[in-house]
Amino acid sequence: MAKKSKKQQPGGTPATVALTTAGVSFTVHAYDHDPAHPSYGEEAAEAMGVSPERVFKTLVADVDGALTVAVVPVAGSLDLKALATAAGGKRAAMADPTLAERTTGYVRGGISPLGQRKKLPTVLDASASAHETICVSAGRRGLEVELAPKDLADLTSAVLAPIARA
Repeated sequence: MAKKSKKQQPGGTPATVALTTAGVSFTVHAYDHDPAHPSYGEEAAEAMGVSPERVFKTLVADVDGALTVAVVPVAGSLDLKALATAAGGKRAAMADPTLAERTTGYVRGGISPLGQRKKLPTVLDASASAHETICVSAGRRGLEVELAPKDLADLTSAVLAPIARA
């Protein structure tokens, strides 16, 4: 199991503060973000030397009028129909980026499933269970947290479901 990083900045991000407050074991990974990179998630996987199947991106979707967080591997994409089903809805579409930023308190490319301004329903792709640890945004571009998928699911009250496409 990963250990808490001693390299956290004082106060950290809302995500790292939430993890620390909950007493969850996690590791912070920082890297130099390249604004020209075409994919935040793939950039994170490359920079950390971690398999893209273990690095998860946080997407905000609108499921039947309710904002919902989807956490899927950066190696794939979100299946909106599967997300709608997992969230108990009929239709899903990607949320307006400005609304997602305003609601979560994070900027696009740095939205974390943890420590959001408003706690949203969360669905974590079932593939996360295959890994001892996964990495998700720590709430800032160029900053990731590595933690056990169960801890992420517990802290976000996430539903686990197959919502990713290869």
